[in-house]
Amino acid sequence: MTIEVRVPQLPESVADATLVSWHKKPGDSVVRDENLVDLETDKVVLEVPAPMAGVLKEIRIQDGTTVTSGQILAVIEEGAAAVPGASAPAILAASSGATAAAQDTVAKETVAKDTAKPDTAGGKLSPAAKRVAEENKVDPKTVAGSGRDGRVSKSDVVNYLSAKDAVPPSSAAPKAPAQFVPAPSARTARAEQRVPMTRLRARIAERMVQAQATQALLTSFNEVDLKSVNELRARYKDPFEKQHGVKLGFMSFFVKACVEALKKFPAVNASVDGNDIVYHEYFDVGVAVSTDRGLIVPVLRDADLLSYADIEKSIANFASRARAGSITIEELTGGTFTITNGGVFGSLMSTPIVNSPQSAILGMHKIQDRAMVIDGQVVVRPMMYVALTYDHRIIDGREAVQFLVTVKQCLEDPARMVLHV
Repeated sequence: MTIEVRVPQLPESVADATLVSWHKKPGDSVVRDENLVDLETDKVVLEVPAPMAGVLKEIRIQDGTTVTSGQILAVIEEGAAAVPGASAPAILAASSGATAAAQDTVAKETVAKDTAKPDTAGGKLSPAAKRVAEENKVDPKTVAGSGRDGRVSKSDVVNYLSAKDAVPPSSAAPKAPAQFVPAPSARTARAEQRVPMTRLRARIAERMVQAQATQALLTSFNEVDLKSVNELRARYKDPFEKQHGVKLGFMSFFVKACVEALKKFPAVNASVDGNDIVYHEYFDVGVAVSTDRGLIVPVLRDADLLSYADIEKSIANFASRARAGSITIEELTGGTFTITNGGVFGSLMSTPIVNSPQSAILGMHKIQDRAMVIDGQVVVRPMMYVALTYDHRIIDGREAVQFLVTVKQCLEDPARMVLHV
């Protein structure tokens, strides 16, 4: 008995997917629910499990092919024995061979120069080369020509003189210094590799360009003294982790601070739909997570109702599943505001790009000890620059600046977030 392996039903927002790679080849034994192949969509990687145990009899779709819901990917034969040394179909082998041959050709490309010697008659000496050779008493027969048919150029003579460390003869009038000619590169091959964008990377590029083209983006900056947050984390990190099973990080403080600011300035939590402004009366905060495939933004639904522990647990869960490729499209959809932390990579300051159709994004950066004047005294404080990029069509500069000031006040005095002041 044989059974077909098909593309699973894709979500409504996803029209198709790209077959990334097969984990099995024809003739291999498979176990029920074992992952056979990865399909990449605009947002996530989907795994296609084996519907039953048996042997992978046939692969019908090659790597890199675009597929749609219900399309047949492969055929499994139930209860059959694995075929030792089985290989992929001829079409796949031919494709792989052609690709390997092409790569080998590229790798072997070299740029060689003709090093033919000039003839004894000196007919292959350019006028400028002949003049320099005569002035420096150089035998043209000893100079290798780099021109067509071994023609000796002025630079060939100059390079010869440099190599021999020859001293020009004295004369009544000083000569102009010899022209500098860079030495040829020692690299024998200058290979290039052309790799198509992944669907996720292409989607990110599309969204970023769209945001730049359709929104009036502007960025405002401020700085935050994180001394109070550091003290709270140091004081309660052990009992917090013991009680909730997760570390108390910085992101929960920033999420809570942004929610307080969004409540005061609803335009920052709004979006543009045609000629309308949509004011969201809920707070779905996206938190950017870096993966090997690119940046994705899972969403904390109703962040205003979540505790610090809930936020930290959700972010840790999102991060681990995003890097494992098991996060769902629903978890990446929506969001009214986004926070991104470039500080984990060492960024001191940046201008993040809005995650359209949202209207604003907060950028966190590296915490750095700096000398600050506090109450007339110079003290060292852990400071962070924060940036708010926003759509100037619906958010005024005054609102953007006051939003950042509110975030700053909440983080420098965390009691505000408890008292909602």
